[in-house]
Amino acid sequence: MTIETTNIEGILIINPTVYSDSRGYFLESYNKERLKDVLNVSFVQDNESLSQKGVLRGLHFQNPPYAQGKLVRVIKGSVLDVAVDIRKASPTYGQAYHKILSEENKTSLYIPEGFAHGFLVLEDNTIFSYKCTKYYHKPSEDAILWNDETLGIQWNIKNPILSEKDKNAQKFATFVSNF
Repeated sequence: MTIETTNIEGILIINPTVYSDSRGYFLESYNKERLKDVLNVSFVQDNESLSQKGVLRGLHFQNPPYAQGKLVRVIKGSVLDVAVDIRKASPTYGQAYHKILSEENKTSLYIPEGFAHGFLVLEDNTIFSYKCTKYYHKPSEDAILWNDETLGIQWNIKNPILSEKDKNAQKFATFVSNF
């Protein structure tokens, strides 16, 4: 397992060691002991979603004290995964990080508290899995508009499939961060 830092403090790329043979493969997707020096968190909830090509989910977050860190990965298919720094004191406030996560690369991304998170599904029947450091708490959930021009995220899609919540999310210019 290798761990890489990114240009945005706190976001980590985790590449598992994959053991393949004629039967298939085996990998360790998470190991608390191996990650303890760079990822000192406890996960309390695992979530999974199935989505079709063109679905865009995000940019979601939960406000403190229910803010979530997330360890995300794709089990089947692929996504363009995006995290936006919404930590007011951060030198990268308002900047986005993006990475393709897929069943081929088997890469995981750790997104700490203080980030809005979303993903665009690139293949039908994509299964997205993530571990959370806090439980889901509906009253604290919020979202930033996925295509906000201030953020300049290159989703490379004009008309994604969106939930009503995501269609009506707030613009970044009027967003007041609690982080």
